[in-house]
Amino acid sequence: MDVKAVRRGAAVAESVPIVSPQQDDSRVIETSIPTRLDCLRWGGFHTRVVAALGITWILDGLEVTLAGALSGALKESPTLQFSNFDVGLANSAYLAGAVLGALGFGWLTDRIGRKKLFFITLAVYLSATAATALSWNVASYALFRFLTGAGIGGEYTAINSTIQELVPARYRGWTDLVINGSFWIGAAIGAVAAIVLLDPNVLAPDHGWRLAYFVGAALGLIVFVMRMWIPESPRWLMIHGRPEEAHAIVDSIERSSTRHPDHAADEIFPKIRLRMRSHTPLGEVARTLFTTYRQRSMVGLVLMASQAFFYNAIFFTFALVLTDFFGIPSNDVGWYILPFAAGNFLGPLVLGRLFDTLGRRAMITATYAISGLLLALSGYLFSIGALSAQTQTIAWMVIFFFASPAASAAYLTVSETFPLEVRALAIALFYAIGTGIGGVAGPALFGALVDTGSRNSVFAGYLFGSALMIVAAAVAWRYAIAAERKSLESVARPLACVE
Repeated sequence: MDVKAVRRGAAVAESVPIVSPQQDDSRVIETSIPTRLDCLRWGGFHTRVVAALGITWILDGLEVTLAGALSGALKESPTLQFSNFDVGLANSAYLAGAVLGALGFGWLTDRIGRKKLFFITLAVYLSATAATALSWNVASYALFRFLTGAGIGGEYTAINSTIQELVPARYRGWTDLVINGSFWIGAAIGAVAAIVLLDPNVLAPDHGWRLAYFVGAALGLIVFVMRMWIPESPRWLMIHGRPEEAHAIVDSIERSSTRHPDHAADEIFPKIRLRMRSHTPLGEVARTLFTTYRQRSMVGLVLMASQAFFYNAIFFTFALVLTDFFGIPSNDVGWYILPFAAGNFLGPLVLGRLFDTLGRRAMITATYAISGLLLALSGYLFSIGALSAQTQTIAWMVIFFFASPAASAAYLTVSETFPLEVRALAIALFYAIGTGIGGVAGPALFGALVDTGSRNSVFAGYLFGSALMIVAAAVAWRYAIAAERKSLESVARPLACVE
């Protein structure tokens, strides 16, 4: 018997709407799409998803690293002549753009689909990054960084939603963490680009940083081709009145993958009944997030805000600490970013599997707590002058080996613990609030602390970031959801589900 042919035939049958006797104008379908996606082994399709979506985080890593590594060059630029505060302000503008972009594009992602937003947000990113290279003063630079952030913020929502909805449940945690961790591949590329382009023997001081931003725009062009590999989310399609298209996509995925050994070849998939809808009203979104799932919302907010402050405050002022306290020339900062980036990427790669085996609560608690404690210890050593530039970098490398999977786990938590209809907006909302609280203020605050020239002032900032991470660890241990190896629909039932 051709099992796949039987499955495809069943899929066609599933596509026929069932008229609800309670609501004649409603269309209800029975579908096994979630189970069919979750029972698959890892295949070529999933590898292409990781490659095409991971490159977005590479772009973000490139952007953030360039912003940090180029801060010295911006201060030395004969045209811009930035102060430390100007650097922090421009970085905060980038994060503010990411916040607003996430909210606006997150709403559109749930309304018009994941795939369309891929290209809209990418176009915003590319044009704004290229424009940044043409900045003529502080205001124009901050504006273009704001727009670049808006594009990247929109990418976060569409892509995290897609990862959750296309990857089988048993691989979901590791995949999400590694894709988010690929940010640091971009960081390494940005570091190398900064080393070369900021060398005064290669380019004039006011040309190197401009060309560096064009590198980001050029890399983004590659993404347009790679995005063609990724279909619309079948889970989104089945709820938004396009079940036939959803089943065709799942059929295609099944042709490139096989069932996991835990599932027999002739197994009959359980189905769920869904009432198709064109969109989800904002009132229902609000009730879902702040009434039905109030506790989950609190966990998501705490995790997002603490990691946003921890990461953005420290990383955006990384170069300032090296140049102002350790006397490292601005064109050499890239060499120190490379080991830092390595620790950040290796963390999710090495520890990611444990989020699917030991579980979410244990690993989120451990990574947040260890990150906070190590930052407090290294901050104390920095305050008493016990660290050199090299040992400070090693300390950051170790800290962020744990902090990187912790930060990625915040996105994982928010994206898998809310219903499909509000997933993208939930990611956007908690990213926006968390980044607004912890991320936008962080770089400007730390820029001001570095400007004081006092190691104790910077240490106080480190202690604050450390305390936030430890509080988040306690919240995760008490309230986080054990979502490992479970289908999204069992973690949070779709709002369109019909009894």
